[in-house]
Amino acid sequence: MAKSAKHLLIASTEAYSGKSATILGLSHLSLDKHISIGYGQPLATDFLENAGEQEQAEDVDFLATALGLSANQVKSPLLFLNRQTIDGRLQGTNSEDYSQALKQYVNQFEADLVLLEGPNNLWEGSVFNLSVPEIAESIDASILLVARYHPLMMVGSLLTAKKFLGDRLLGILINEIPPAELDTVAETVKPYLEKQGIPVLGMIPKDRILNSISVKEIATRLDAKVLCCEEHLDWMVESLSIGAMNVNSALGYFRQRDNMAVVTGGDRAELQMAALETSTHCLILTGHIPPKDLIIERAESLDIPILSVNVDTLTTVEIVDNAFGKVPIYEEIKVRQIQNLMEQHFDIDRLLKALDLEVVTSV
Repeated sequence: MAKSAKHLLIASTEAYSGKSATILGLSHLSLDKHISIGYGQPLATDFLENAGEQEQAEDVDFLATALGLSANQVKSPLLFLNRQTIDGRLQGTNSEDYSQALKQYVNQFEADLVLLEGPNNLWEGSVFNLSVPEIAESIDASILLVARYHPLMMVGSLLTAKKFLGDRLLGILINEIPPAELDTVAETVKPYLEKQGIPVLGMIPKDRILNSISVKEIATRLDAKVLCCEEHLDWMVESLSIGAMNVNSALGYFRQRDNMAVVTGGDRAELQMAALETSTHCLILTGHIPPKDLIIERAESLDIPILSVNVDTLTTVEIVDNAFGKVPIYEEIKVRQIQNLMEQHFDIDRLLKALDLEVVTSV
């Protein structure tokens, strides 16, 4: 089966465009058509600074579990892109021909369709001959390009990508489209791109659930101490608010937000109580000052976790704000939402036909 498998490389022109989410959705749709799936990531690139192979293994394990893949259907990355591997390549201690290693890598899969997650952009990995165009050429793979919607820059970026990728570009998925822009994309952008030989296979609207972050992830990133309601760390946070004003102003401000995390000083009991009485999923306290007992009691009655952090408010806000839309998709609610969005907004039949894979309709 492996020798006749089709290879589809899921690529993007920039990081955090939604490749992993696309793979989850594609796998779900393909399995519904009775097409077996394999998943691999030739070049792991998301852990350049602070993480490594263990975290990447967790991602692979999660995808394997979420998709119900066997050991012969999922593979760990062929190569990790980090300072050590890059230095080895530049210094000449690593001269491996990765095009040959890649062919051996993909031949290990037992699947009808092997989905390969590409690097952060089209050129990353070039020093190892593992950029998107080189991967596709080496294993005769087609490419699905995932693009985050941008009204000014996206079309030009896609036209340039088409010039470099040529006929290997099977189509694109436009991600993160604001609801107000959906008609414009459908009536203007899509027809134009189709005329340029770029099939638009999916148009996914911006979704608050997919851009949210769990309280557990926030606590991990902040190295926070959980003061109460540890059993509710799976709550999802959709926005971030700073409690630094008077109580009356704060109440009006907080009531405009949904499912938020509120960052405020440990000594601001009145703001903490105001936050707890609104749509707050997490209270983050700075300043090394423990909250009053009545705050803990109220939070416990509402099942709202309180986190205590050792960093200042500005740093706390920066860390949390940078996490939105950029965290691994580990929550079941996100997996279900991805599947629902892909079912509604992606043309799986057109993709499978372009790959020359037989489409089986579920009865």
